[in-house]
Amino acid sequence: MPSSAERLTIDSQQSSDKVLPPTGFWRFGWRSANGDKSILLEQRGVIVNVGLLCALLLVCVIYLSLGSVKVAPLEVLQALLGNADMMTAFVVQELRLPRLAAACCTGAAFALAGILMQTLARNRLATPGIIGIDNGATAFAVASVIGLGVSIAPPAMALAGATTAAVLTFGLSAGSGTQGYRFIIAGIGVGAVFGAITQLMLARVAIDTANAAYPWTVGSLNARPSGALQLLTLGLVLGLAAALALARSLTLLRFKDATARGLGVSVRRRRLEVLLLSVALTGLAVAVAGPVGMVGLIGPEIARSLSSSRRVPILAATLAGALVMVLADLAGRTLFAPIEIPVGIVTAVVGGPWLLWILMRPQRSFT
Repeated sequence: MPSSAERLTIDSQQSSDKVLPPTGFWRFGWRSANGDKSILLEQRGVIVNVGLLCALLLVCVIYLSLGSVKVAPLEVLQALLGNADMMTAFVVQELRLPRLAAACCTGAAFALAGILMQTLARNRLATPGIIGIDNGATAFAVASVIGLGVSIAPPAMALAGATTAAVLTFGLSAGSGTQGYRFIIAGIGVGAVFGAITQLMLARVAIDTANAAYPWTVGSLNARPSGALQLLTLGLVLGLAAALALARSLTLLRFKDATARGLGVSVRRRRLEVLLLSVALTGLAVAVAGPVGMVGLIGPEIARSLSSSRRVPILAATLAGALVMVLADLAGRTLFAPIEIPVGIVTAVVGGPWLLWILMRPQRSFT
């Protein structure tokens, strides 16, 4: 016969096992040596992330199938597993798969940097492409390509340019921080200056040299520097892990500073961390694909429209950005074949009306 203390312990364990999760969440619990543990997963967030991942995988198969040489989806899967004939394996693995990997990584990096910057500024227009970080990275990368006395690799130069543009934007916003339209206007001005510098550099070099640097001015996945994609992949993995670790702070940063501080967030340090992460992701992505900044606007918008407003949809925005980039590059490769349209032009055609819609819709709170 158990004692009263033992019965109390048994009753408490049974009651803890029957704790119901809040509406819209799944609760998963387990027992460990340190006691009972549990985790809450938002149902809508899980469904959205899984749906975007499935859509991305489906589009990737279609991407590998379509082109000047069409490959059946089943043959694509066989080629990925190493069971296809030599010609099919060459087309899929050597020609299309590296470009697909570049599209996925650059799209994910641009969208992740976009939602981080938007959350930091509490403004849906504050993407790296709009506030000049893309153009700063592009100008420095072009300088390294055309050889203006600079021998540093494009990824390092792109990071330096993105950092320079971010510092100038903050300096010109004159102490207003990242909030308000003064920050946006300063960024647009900095981006315009760096864009003019890029065009000036291209106008003063030989035509062959200018053609080599052209992909960095419009956004293209054709000229991928060796090693830049590997560096971007590593940076994206680390950046996504860091962003997920900052997820709670990002959710609280959407509120006023006093509220965030009251809930235990070191606002100044978190803002610096988020800014550095966004600048690094943008610089690495520009080093691979050039300025495809509209992905940083479209990806987060898709994620927010599908997800709930309880938290910042970091993973959903990353997946949506990769999906948008793959679709845009697929359209550029196939719609007017054999003429290929750079992916930056495709995203600009789609993102321009989207930007106008954001500007013209009724104003509402970012949070």
